[in-house]
This record gives sequence, structure tokens and C-alpha cells, in this order.
Amino acid sequence: MIFYESDVRKSVSKGLVPKDIFKRINNAFIAIDTTNDLGLFDVKKLKSSGQRTYYRLRKGKYRAIFYAENRNYVVISIAKREEVYHQWE
Repeated sequence: MIFYESDVRKSVSKGLVPKDIFKRINNAFIAIDTTNDLGLFDVKKLKSSGQRTYYRLRKGKYRAIFYAENRNYVVISIAKREEVYHQWE
């Protein structure tokens, strides 16, 4: 199952993330959730902090930062490449 944090939902509703980009990212997460295979798309493991391991999914100039927990995917940020890593730090 895919969960989006409230900040992600707000940025999509305010138009900070274009709806077509969000649809592409959401479709990618649906495919990942269905197959449980992170290798289907451009997903890379980021540094882990403590208990969680974070990943990023790339779609064009946009990145989605997420983590996996009990076969659930929690998206914590979606933004342009220049912005997403600064938000996440």
C-alpha cells in the first residue's frame, strides 16, 4: 500500500508538483507495490538513518523520497531534483 505524507498531498493540491508528474509517480508506486520489485524503475538507495532506509524514485526532473515498511511505501517528499534533497536533510 502507498501512503503520502500530508506535506506531499498539500504540495500536489497547491500545484507545486504538477498533476501529470504526480500521476506518473503514483503509477510507478502502484507497479512497485504490485510486484514488490524496486528494480522496475530508477530507484536508488539513499543513506539510512537509524531504523529506516530511504530510497529515491526518479521521474524526469522530479524525485520522490520514500521508505518501505512492512510492504507499505511511505512517500515523504516529491519535488524537483534541486529542491528535494534540501527539504529532506
